[in-house]
Amino acid sequence: MSRVVVVTGASRGIGRSVAHGFIHLGDVVVCLSRSLCDLDGLALSLQVDVSDSAAVTNAMKHVVDTFGSIDVVVINSGVTNDGLALRMSDDQWRSVLSVNLDGSFFTARAAMASMIRARSGSIIFVGSVAPFIGIAGQANYAASKAGLVGLARSLAQELASRSITVNVIAPGFIDTEMTSGLPRDESSLAGVIPLKRVGKPSEVADAAIFLSSPNARYITGVVLPVDGGLSMGL
Repeated sequence: MSRVVVVTGASRGIGRSVAHGFIHLGDVVVCLSRSLCDLDGLALSLQVDVSDSAAVTNAMKHVVDTFGSIDVVVINSGVTNDGLALRMSDDQWRSVLSVNLDGSFFTARAAMASMIRARSGSIIFVGSVAPFIGIAGQANYAASKAGLVGLARSLAQELASRSITVNVIAPGFIDTEMTSGLPRDESSLAGVIPLKRVGKPSEVADAAIFLSSPNARYITGVVLPVDGGLSMGL
């Protein structure tokens, strides 16, 4: 039986690959992003700024009104605005936190009512290894992604009695536009990764598909690294 799956930030990169993976399974997939998605097989694409609480709430209500429920939400929207902390402006800090953390909370909150009524569901946040390994120039990004862990674990406690699981995927260096300017040779970036390569967006999608599957119904409140071994001991 197909599920209704909402993926945020699905117009490119990891989110696009996640949406494609669920479409391939035969699920009803809805994309929320700042630009409309053009994936074949997509049930609905909505242009939404996730940092706008009212816009997110209205979009989720539209999804429920159209398809009857929300079974899975993969919260992937994220931005960077890098700079050393000493020189980081208030706008640089706030712009990243408002999308990556505020937007993630708004999206999860808007999806909960449908899941609580159904007494079932999966909420999956796409975080990062950045909070666990530390990356110079990304204090705002790392803080926003660290916040997802606390958010997810609190929600996991709140929603467990309704059989709703809440988990975080922590990708390492994945081959997307966000990392396109980074070096790939073994003497630099890939050299610090035990598997000696950057990851593929589809490998993060596979983790999301697993965490939303019947095989993962006893897994909640976890952080699952998908990073080639970069953050061993996370």
